[in-house]
Amino acid sequence: LKTVQAAALRLAREEVMARPVIGSWERLLAYCRMVMAHSKTEQFRLLFLDRKNALIADELQQRGTVDHTPVYTREVVKRALDLGASAIIMVHNHPSGDPTPSKADILMTREVKDAAEKLGIVLHDHVIIGRGEHASFKALGLL
Repeated sequence: LKTVQAAALRLAREEVMARPVIGSWERLLAYCRMVMAHSKTEQFRLLFLDRKNALIADELQQRGTVDHTPVYTREVVKRALDLGASAIIMVHNHPSGDPTPSKADILMTREVKDAAEKLGIVLHDHVIIGRGEHASFKALGLL
């Protein structure tokens, strides 16, 4: 079963990597759900995009506890600069299953957005993955 899951994950990742991320939002969400929705600890991923919104890299930035993962604005922006990214999509999971953003999630997102903007990097969205649900900061009007 683990082999089948790994193969499915690889296929989903290849589909996301081969297409513009913004143009295939549903595939991106399906990939993120597959990777993170059932994790017992928080994970914080960064999707780095080029000018055409094609995925440059998908990286696990941090792993945390059952209800927290540290995110360092400086490291997020530094990695985007290292990769030559023009945009970022931040994704993390809530092991509780409830994708509602916390006050800390909102504050951290604003800090990253402000720092990235100053260097010409756009934060397209911050998505929180729950079990069967997700929350988009952009859709919620938080970005």
